[in-house]
Amino acid sequence: MKDTFPETGSVRLETAEETRGFGRTLGEALEAGDVVILDGPLGAGKTTMTQGIAAGMGVRGRVTSPTFVIAREHRGGSGGPTLVHVDAYRLLDGADPEGALDSLDLETELGDAVVIAEWGGGLVEQIADRYLLITLDRTTAVEEDPDSEARYVSWESHGG
Repeated sequence: MKDTFPETGSVRLETAEETRGFGRTLGEALEAGDVVILDGPLGAGKTTMTQGIAAGMGVRGRVTSPTFVIAREHRGGSGGPTLVHVDAYRLLDGADPEGALDSLDLETELGDAVVIAEWGGGLVEQIADRYLLITLDRTTAVEEDPDSEARYVSWESHGG
């Protein structure tokens, strides 16, 4: 990852569009071989953030949740890396986490792509030496104000 994105931090994002904007900034800093884990409950904004990441990477086309297909590949724009968007939740039951992503029959070598793993906690750490863990928390904002659309986002780089 380019050093234009800080290794750790936190921010409150008020809307889905701000979440996409944060993702866009991150996407502009990502490079082939980068792995990002998006952790948070259902509805926290993981796919919304991935849409922003895709925009920042120059990916064209619609980015939707990979829930029903487990993984989606999106070709990068302007010669940039492919975005592999994974719903790791359904892969967590597998006995071989190291083979789980490889078994998805992706056309792209994962080292040549940016991997975004929703629900990736517990799986991706076992197959990546370095990764960025992003936690999205909508619960706290809703407890503070039931009408809020905000989410708290924190992130931390792991590995070297």
